[in-house]
Amino acid sequence: MEQQLFIKMITDAWRAQNKKVDELLDQLTETQWSADTAPGKNTGIYLLGHLAAVNDSMLPLLGFGQKMYPELENIFLSSPDKSGQQFPSLADLKKYWNEINAVLNGHINNTQPADWFTQHTSVSAEDFAKEPHRNKLNILISRTIHQSYHLGQLAYLK
Repeated sequence: MEQQLFIKMITDAWRAQNKKVDELLDQLTETQWSADTAPGKNTGIYLLGHLAAVNDSMLPLLGFGQKMYPELENIFLSSPDKSGQQFPSLADLKKYWNEINAVLNGHINNTQPADWFTQHTSVSAEDFAKEPHRNKLNILISRTIHQSYHLGQLAYLK
């Protein structure tokens, strides 16, 4: 029972962070998304693409399937903002964000409590035996914190 409560707390936090990004998608204009979050820092559209790419990367990491938009990795994970990469449109990024999260949340909702404590795909069985905290639930925790961090940056676009 404690495991289920702990998992619920974490998945609820995950959903709350996603909802905050969704709210920004409804509130901010394309001009606001194109602005730097601070002078010389990342643009909002880059951070949105980055968050979508990170969430897309969670699918294979958690054993939920392949990335839906693997092309986002080079643009938003391997390259910095203002590197000359051509970004997808804001409308496309919103679509990607929503589609990725719909699939991801479907899997999250169907994951059994014990499965959250199994190894994710980037840790070997040997390493997992020594470090069982390197599990799927820990991925969800770290990605929730990551999203919260970038939401703090995106707040400056208002």
